[in-house]
Amino acid sequence: MQNNNNHTWNLRPFYKSDNDPQMLKDRESGKKLVEKFVKKYTQDKSYLKESKKMLKALQDYEELIQNNGYLYKEQYYLFLRSSQEADNDELKAKNNSINKLVTELSNLSQFFIYSISKIPAENQKLFLEDKSLSNYKHFLETSFLSSKYLLSEAEEKLLNITGKTSSSNWVEMVNEFIHSESVTFNKHKISFEDILNIATQSHDEKERDRATKQLNKIFTKYIPVATHELNSIIEYSSRIEELKKLERPDKGRHIADDIDSEVVDALVNSVTKRFDLSERYYQLKAKLFGKKKLKYNERNLEYGKITKEYEYHDAKEIVLNVYKKLDSEFYDIAKGIFDKGYVDVFPRKGKDGGAYCMSLSLSLPTYVMLNFKNKLDDVCTIAHEFGHAINAELIKKIETEINNGHSTATAEVASTFFEDFALKEVSKDLDEEGQLSIMMNKLNDDISTIFRQIALYNFEIEIHNLIKEGTYLSTKQLGAIFLKHMKAYMGKSVSYDKGSENWWVYWSHIRNFFYVYSYASGLLISKSMQSKVKDDSKFISKVKNFLSTGTSKSPKEIFKELSIDISDPKFWDQGIKEVEDLLNETENLAKKLSKL
Repeated sequence: MQNNNNHTWNLRPFYKSDNDPQMLKDRESGKKLVEKFVKKYTQDKSYLKESKKMLKALQDYEELIQNNGYLYKEQYYLFLRSSQEADNDELKAKNNSINKLVTELSNLSQFFIYSISKIPAENQKLFLEDKSLSNYKHFLETSFLSSKYLLSEAEEKLLNITGKTSSSNWVEMVNEFIHSESVTFNKHKISFEDILNIATQSHDEKERDRATKQLNKIFTKYIPVATHELNSIIEYSSRIEELKKLERPDKGRHIADDIDSEVVDALVNSVTKRFDLSERYYQLKAKLFGKKKLKYNERNLEYGKITKEYEYHDAKEIVLNVYKKLDSEFYDIAKGIFDKGYVDVFPRKGKDGGAYCMSLSLSLPTYVMLNFKNKLDDVCTIAHEFGHAINAELIKKIETEINNGHSTATAEVASTFFEDFALKEVSKDLDEEGQLSIMMNKLNDDISTIFRQIALYNFEIEIHNLIKEGTYLSTKQLGAIFLKHMKAYMGKSVSYDKGSENWWVYWSHIRNFFYVYSYASGLLISKSMQSKVKDDSKFISKVKNFLSTGTSKSPKEIFKELSIDISDPKFWDQGIKEVEDLLNETENLAKKLSKL
């Protein structure tokens, strides 16, 4: 809880402690605010017919959110605290309690957005053309479009309630089982995250092999329950798709992300057609390691030894310097988050692994979680997560509460944009051996972010379609389909050893259905933006406009203002060509250094 030298979160903007009496007071006031809003707009439906009344209703709705009517303050706080103490059962209980209450309050007022979406088509034009509602135009457009797939109001409420028991509880159970595992390795008890890291990153092959055997034992232990879990949550999703008459398994994701299915199809097709590039990369990597084939667990093994370590303070200054060079406001925002103690920096027992940026309503701060270990990747991770943070804070300065946020289709653009600039900053003084290491590891990130994620998208499509047709996929079938798609993008320079068919078990992204396309699209779009900034430094002002735009425009509109047409397959091909150019450059440098 304590903010020690700005290295753990300062949570004082929320509560003094996990048992702060203010929480109960906030719950009571939040309930009253929602009840007041519900009473007003169930009795007065004139906002569904008059533009002036609609404007007032939307402003009241935004005020409800900002004044903590939905208890987002407590929900946000407990989410952050649970990241700090993932094994704290008391926090889990508090989280369940607040999430249940938030769902209940959301259901109470669900009629409001539902009623707007059901405004008759002949009346929709009245609201869309009214200038007083211009700031809410896109919100209204998406609401009207979504109405096609809405069930009755009562049925939608039921889905809100059953989603936890029919989906998220399953996911949390498997995730908790796996991540609570520990093993004895080199006479020490270590966590699942640690054994995974050794299996995939240790430069000692015998150590990697021993760690991989331990991992496979964990996966074998939980594969039966994970098989039931995945079948159950996909079957649940498929039944909802049928009820809503969604044309395809990923349609719900595309609607939620405010992106055309044709755009995602263009991306997926463009990347899938160029799996030859990812095959070439793994072939090159195998040769550089002196191997005919890489083992499956070695696919992300870091090439070369960049031994330089970075103190946290130095890493922070490197990233801040990158932001300052691009735009002073980027620097000011990032420095403010650091200075206010909204960053949890170092790994420790009980803390969640990985990194993230979290932002919720306009009235609450943006927080960043890191697990800094003094490595080059950790420097890039700071740049990545603070890219999200800068995006969130710029949106807060421009948008109102309804438009506060971003589509999944745009979320990863900001983070990868800044991350690549940071990587170039730290690698500029390296010799050719160091440059080769950086280039190989950059390629590894590009291949994983673009080609691997699209291979995973293809895997998701296949298993969703099979389960939708009534098939129960056995462990053996899931493993076979998984390896089929992994082989498609990695090719013959990777061996698919016994046990590798089960590595989908811990992959959380496939539980957040069809999310992964956004990693590929985000990186390819950010490559385009980086290229434009390099050609013309003034283009950063357009990038800043993009970063300041929330959901008041569709992703397609936002990118069009940057002269980026994401509906054109040629655009995706151009981004993929940049990966090919880097691959060619890397192969040439490896030959120059007599590595091939």
